[in-house]
Amino acid sequence: MTENDPPWEPPLAGSEVEHLVGALDRLRTTFRWKVDGLDAAGLRTRVGASTLTLGGLLKHLALVEDFYFGTQLRGRPLGEPWAAADSEQWAFTSAADDSPERLYVLWDEAVDRSRARFAKALTDGGLDQLVHASTSDGRRASLRRLLCDVIEEYGRHTGHADLLREAVDGRVGEDPPHDWRPIRSAE
Repeated sequence: MTENDPPWEPPLAGSEVEHLVGALDRLRTTFRWKVDGLDAAGLRTRVGASTLTLGGLLKHLALVEDFYFGTQLRGRPLGEPWAAADSEQWAFTSAADDSPERLYVLWDEAVDRSRARFAKALTDGGLDQLVHASTSDGRRASLRRLLCDVIEEYGRHTGHADLLREAVDGRVGEDPPHDWRPIRSAE
């Protein structure tokens, strides 16, 4: 990476860890840009028959961060607000009751926790180490698998965010502008 590259750009030639973490961070950044700076109405916008909203995606991906880099990584129970969930759809549907500021903070803080937990796990044993997550027959996943699962989750939902954001105000594009930094809420 050069000083002219945006901070979320993965290396052109790096290690496996640098490429995987770089891919996740670029997806996180692109997702955050797609949902950034909206008021409550923007975060609640739906397209067609779908019930997906940008606010729902923010809350869902905050849950994903805590679930994968807390529960799946080390077996930590989910704390609040996740303990209140009564279905797999709860994060998507309950987001309509949250303020934009709350949704942005929820996601930003979950990502910060995930980055710290992942960095510690990486230091403690690298990508090949086994994590808490296991199959019903007891086979455990590696940290590499966990990271790839989160990349897949962000890939899917960043695509959803592309469509939803375009419907809100026409914002399109693959990457944020070079000088972009997240803002909180338009409210």
